[in-house]
Amino acid sequence: MRAVSGVWRWRRNPLRRATDRREAWVALVALLLMVLGTPALGWLCGSLMDDVLQESVRIQQAQRHPTTAVVVRRASGGPRLVTDPEVSSERTTQTSVVARWKAPDGTARSGTVATSSQITDPGSRVRIWTDLDGRPALRPMDAPTARTHAALAGFGVALLGVALIEGGRRLVVWRMVQRRYARLDRAWAEAGPDWGRTGTGS
Repeated sequence: MRAVSGVWRWRRNPLRRATDRREAWVALVALLLMVLGTPALGWLCGSLMDDVLQESVRIQQAQRHPTTAVVVRRASGGPRLVTDPEVSSERTTQTSVVARWKAPDGTARSGTVATSSQITDPGSRVRIWTDLDGRPALRPMDAPTARTHAALAGFGVALLGVALIEGGRRLVVWRMVQRRYARLDRAWAEAGPDWGRTGTGS
């Protein structure tokens, strides 16, 4: 911001160097890209990600079906705290049980499934999700969760854009400063041998 204000404040200053003006314009361009460009980029990426995830939601909901399974016994291993990022960001306690259920075509199935139900005694009924063949599957992603993931992705892209723009600005300014120092070194090398000799009669 100090460099940007220099575009206006130093416009008629006799001590202003050309590099000062260029550095201020680089800062101004970077600021405009951060304020206008990165939000647009984040919105675009978030919108595209939302379209992809919503399509995935529709596919998952078409290919997975809820059904009721009857618990035969608890499987080895105690309850575990899990987070399924495909479904939601909430953590749930799930218990593995051996159960039997029916596939969509009516075929009897059995196997080990995970359930978040608190009642897992033999004979109790638990809700599970299966694929089209009746195999256990994860609960399909819901639309609000997909939208949240897309928003987070867009926000992350916007932050990454800000970081890249700021990094590019710093790199450009660093190169400009290095060239300025190189010019000063050359000028000093040319004037150095005659420094202080004025009026000495040499």
